Amino acid sequence: MPDAMDLVFKALADTTRRALLDRLMADNGQTLGSLCAELAMTRQAVSKHLRLLEDANLVVPVWHGREKLHYLNAEPIEAIAGRWIGRYERQRVRVLRELKQVLEDESDAEG
Repeated sequence: MPDAMDLVFKALADTTRRALLDRLMADNGQTLGSLCAELAMTRQAVSKHLRLLEDANLVVPVWHGREKLHYLNAEPIEAIAGRWIGRYERQRVRVLRELKQVLEDESDAEG
């Protein structure tokens, strides 16, 4: 079985799925019909994309009576940001801080 992060990366790799997440970010809690409204694809195709987003835990469906609403769950994206992006950002900031120190030391030595 794929790792949870693998499912998130797979889900985010598709432009249609990213568009669905953007739509939910703008207006959370939408039905399948409202999500299909601006996409040039069948309800079945959108349902398949939503299922992959659900499998990656990026979308959480909630039933309200007979209506199924889809909600964005940003936690898996935050986990990726913390594990991957944050780690590289810290290293970049450290390197810039060290470069700044070297340049300041050189400037002090010249002055």
